[in-house]
Amino acid sequence: MISEEFAHVETWVFDLDNTLYPPSARLFDQIEVLMTDFVMTALGVDRERANFLRGHYWETHGTTLAGLMREHDVDPGPYLDHVHDISLEHLEHEPALAAQIEALPGRKIIYTNGPQIHAERVTAARGLAGLFDAIYGVEHAEFRPKPEREAFEMIFRLDGLDASRAAMFEDDHRNLIAPKAMGMRCILVGPAHETPLEHVQYQTEDLAHFLSQITSKTFPSDG
Repeated sequence: MISEEFAHVETWVFDLDNTLYPPSARLFDQIEVLMTDFVMTALGVDRERANFLRGHYWETHGTTLAGLMREHDVDPGPYLDHVHDISLEHLEHEPALAAQIEALPGRKIIYTNGPQIHAERVTAARGLAGLFDAIYGVEHAEFRPKPEREAFEMIFRLDGLDASRAAMFEDDHRNLIAPKAMGMRCILVGPAHETPLEHVQYQTEDLAHFLSQITSKTFPSDG
């Protein structure tokens, strides 16, 4: 059984960070420190400048890595290894989320702006290993980042999914703009914006509960 709004969906696409685990785990606090450290070393700047550039590249290029590659020809491999060398001790298994993901009909995949190996570590730490048919990292999009449409097109072509029969779960609303234009059901995982966003069709701060509504046919209409 599945709710009418999602009855056509054959592929469920999940972002990873702050989507399949809560922001309260604060993994990105660790990652951002390591990003700033890398920028300091790679560009020979002080911490204040490096921290500014980290945020600036994220805003203008989609990810800090994309800015470093495009503006400074940085090798992505050492960067990705460095910034994802983090502790996962604050992640906990969430059996309810695992059960709801497993209950979804069709294919379930992860698509993250991080590397595949990071996604594999995180899903294992969350008790979600083995639930996904495929995991795609930024390397599978030739290091093009979400929110660029070309990055989505590369991943979807690689996976063979039909965007018009797929749903996307993301914590960054920018990363739902292209999926919405491609015909996907788009769900923001996180706080609602004060101003409604055309590319956000649904919003939840409790992914497991949201998925349970879909599979129990109790999902409210988006109007």
